[in-house]
Amino acid sequence: QVQVVESGGGLVQPGGSLRLSCVGAGFIFSDFVMSWHRQVPGKERELVATISSTYGIADYADSVKGRFTISRDNAKNTLYLQMNNVKPEDTAVYYCCARGAFSRTYWGQGTQVTVSS
Repeated sequence: QVQVVESGGGLVQPGGSLRLSCVGAGFIFSDFVMSWHRQVPGKERELVATISSTYGIADYADSVKGRFTISRDNAKNTLYLQMNNVKPEDTAVYYCCARGAFSRTYWGQGTQVTVSS
């Protein structure tokens, strides 16, 4: 059974840091391109960061470049998002996504991140 489970969300003050984790099960994690997305009510889900399967090449949305870092540990089937210098506009539900061959796409249930003083 395929599972994608995010954790690590919560309340953080502006300028603070938070690390999100995403554990995958039921599929070959190392074969999948992994990404983080976020969504606020009334808006479309947006891509935050992506990391390739084999070489771990990362790419970021302009809004988070220089503040967020995506990484993966294939031995632990885990994806991370290190969020530094967070801003109120980073408040959203953050989703983990796994994309593989043959259009296989798996989403997690999301974790809430709230940036507020």
